[in-house]
Amino acid sequence: MPASPHVLFAGGGSASHLFPGMAVADHLRRRLPNIQVTFAGSGAARERHTVRIAGHHYTMIPSQAMPRNPLQAVRFVTDNVAGYCAARWMLREQRVSLVVGLGGSTSVAVVRAAVARGIPVVLLEQNAVPGRTTRWLSRAAAMVCAAFEEVRPHVHVQAPVTVTGNPSRAGFEDLYQKVYGRGAQVSSGAPGSGLAASSAERTPRLASDGAPALRIASESRRQRRLVILGGSGGARSLNESIPGALAKLGDKMNGWQVVHQTGELQLQETEARYARHGLKVLAVTHIDEIASVLFASDLVVSRSGGSTLAELALAGAPAVLVPYPQAADNHQTANAKVFTAAGACRMIDESQQIGVLDAALARELDPLITDNHLRDEMARAMQRLARPNAASQIAAAITDQLCGVVSGLLAA
Repeated sequence: MPASPHVLFAGGGSASHLFPGMAVADHLRRRLPNIQVTFAGSGAARERHTVRIAGHHYTMIPSQAMPRNPLQAVRFVTDNVAGYCAARWMLREQRVSLVVGLGGSTSVAVVRAAVARGIPVVLLEQNAVPGRTTRWLSRAAAMVCAAFEEVRPHVHVQAPVTVTGNPSRAGFEDLYQKVYGRGAQVSSGAPGSGLAASSAERTPRLASDGAPALRIASESRRQRRLVILGGSGGARSLNESIPGALAKLGDKMNGWQVVHQTGELQLQETEARYARHGLKVLAVTHIDEIASVLFASDLVVSRSGGSTLAELALAGAPAVLVPYPQAADNHQTANAKVFTAAGACRMIDESQQIGVLDAALARELDPLITDNHLRDEMARAMQRLARPNAASQIAAAITDQLCGVVSGLLAA
């Protein structure tokens, strides 16, 4: 392979696109200490900061997602043409060896430019219904690394699909190994080994590792823990409905600690809703030590993005899923159906519960709050879906592709 191979990760715009790429990049650095890694993204401040503090280069490529308003069509075309041209220039000037497409509008421009220049492309597909980049360009990719078997019918019949699972952040990988032991790591491409532990079994091992931020994981384990994940942007419908749902459960919530991540903009109004119901919860804008918190949780309520589900699986955390109804191609519902069919989750269709989501949440939470055996069964089902070595497997495949680049050059 090149003495100093350069791998460009293209995409982002959301944590579910960015974090899997960063996990793979970390494993690549372990395999190839001299590798150069660059992330090409939308230029969002949080995204740029996250990449740079991880020690990777970052560049902005102009792009626009498909507009819903026809009046924005001109900007959509001009921005994406500019992004394609910028990507072609960058690939040539920086001698990029391989491109990893993460999804999102930036990914489309860069991957198309890479295909045009004959640069190998590896696509990461985090969802059960693939995004536009994967659907449009899968046949031209050297490899499509899919989180779900359900991706195959949606891509070209000749697309080189390998089901690897979703790469998860290092904190989840590290805790998985601490809780289940390194012998629990599954072989390349295989589903989870089926090892599972209840939160009560997991927590003592976590306690010795030190208390994470917000005192969340250091609270007394005489209490059960319900975690509400509103996401970094805040899932408004969850923030509005969960307080009422928990109020409907009344005394059944005795003995439970509630941790509610609201997102940056909705903390105060969510706290006010809880106060109106007389409920005491720990509401926070974000959770720094999210891996520790989920590994020590008994039940989770969240959306159903691919990265979130991968992390819940590693943590063995049973969940009530409320798919985001506006997700492209309804992919969050497709994700949730896979996990629900496996017995790991319950699912609520928000579009069918307009105005009564709090009641629907209360109905689904009630048996899970009161039945320890049911939660443990769901936790075991969740952990069987874990793919703890997804990032390592993808990094190995990329390394093989880089070796192939050298072989091709020598043959020429």
